[in-house]
Amino acid sequence: MELQLAGRVALVTGASIGLGASIAEHLAAEGCRLVLLARREKLLEAVANAIAGQGHERPMVIVDDVTSEGAADRAVALIEGRFGHLDILINNAGGSRPMRDLGTEAEWEEAMLLNFTAGRRFAQAFVPGMRARKFGRIINITGADEPAGVNAAVPPNGAVHIWAKSLSREVGGDGVTVNCIPPGRIHSEQIDERLMPGEAQQRAWVEANCPAGYIGEPEDLSVLVAFLCSPRARYINGQVIHVDGGARRYSH
Repeated sequence: MELQLAGRVALVTGASIGLGASIAEHLAAEGCRLVLLARREKLLEAVANAIAGQGHERPMVIVDDVTSEGAADRAVALIEGRFGHLDILINNAGGSRPMRDLGTEAEWEEAMLLNFTAGRRFAQAFVPGMRARKFGRIINITGADEPAGVNAAVPPNGAVHIWAKSLSREVGGDGVTVNCIPPGRIHSEQIDERLMPGEAQQRAWVEANCPAGYIGEPEDLSVLVAFLCSPRARYINGQVIHVDGGARRYSH
């Protein structure tokens, strides 16, 4: 299927590794002109070089922290200065924040800033231009909103899902769609090094929880992102679509 993405300008945050890097590579393969944003410059440059090495236009690299004051405005200025506009925003920066106890005020504030507020700021910075051009795609890579324990990232995930739904109703008539993708267990820095380090631990989790029988790869999610970015996905709006190999036990 031709996704009609050639020439579209896309920003991927958290693009230095894992899901963000995979999403960037898939969008580049579909002809998007890319902007990669994250804190780790060497890793970002490696992703940009890999994409260029595959014969695609080398992405623009922005080294910044999405949680820092003014990050969204700086991104707007840089992207509009080079490309003139942005068509696609992938809010991918975020991370789990499990707590040993109830968590401190600072820990809760940091988790909300990273997993909700930063993405909202970026969306609100780029939405006016998308509405004016009658095309835009905002995709939020979120996470579980089913608390298995005290984790400061879980409430922000739920907040993103509700906020994205409300935003989708506001901007849908202008050709802008807003969707969320909560990944299940997918091989990444967060899963392989922090949450479930070790093959035995991963195998035990799969046997107890995942009907697919394996932990997913980043491309299992990236293919959905690419489709949702496409003009062909124009009627998919305000949705939360889980990519988890069937691990989620709820039907809603």
